[in-house]
Amino acid sequence: MFHIETPLTPNKIRDLKVGDEVLLNGSIYTARDQAHKRIEFAILKKRKVPFPLEQQIIYYCGPTPTPPNKIIGSCGPTTSLRMDKYTPLLLKNGLKGMIGKGKRGEEVVEAIKKYKAVYFVALGGCGALLSTFVEEKEFVAYRELSVEAVWRLGVKNFPAIVAIDCCGRSIWSNNEKRTAFQ
Repeated sequence: MFHIETPLTPNKIRDLKVGDEVLLNGSIYTARDQAHKRIEFAILKKRKVPFPLEQQIIYYCGPTPTPPNKIIGSCGPTTSLRMDKYTPLLLKNGLKGMIGKGKRGEEVVEAIKKYKAVYFVALGGCGALLSTFVEEKEFVAYRELSVEAVWRLGVKNFPAIVAIDCCGRSIWSNNEKRTAFQ
């Protein structure tokens, strides 16, 4: 079990291997399809991105509305493949980690290797449980996107598994460790 503090420096992720269990601590940013589209637009037009990409983690999540006396609503991972067309550009601009569910395309795997990043999976269907690892929630950008707005989450011991390590090894290849996330 690895305890990892954000931001993700190269030293923190270089020893992670496929199947390693991690507990993430610090800030992560939520972003889904529409937020990715806007972030891509900002990068391509050389405009300011609403949060620093350098050494950060994006969680592919759209939290549900926050119930009374709670920090956040349910916040489970969404399917990562939908973000694949944006991911290489974000990695090129400093993103070091992603959390989601499901496989990634070959172009993303190659970009993860090239830019020495990591892809974590979180267990789908457990959004209510995952919300218990969120200690703070702060609005960042794109409120008009509703659940797809970008939020900064302060997390403590947020559980995830390394699905693709910085060498491009993947839990979906036959010669890697088997996990409950396959």
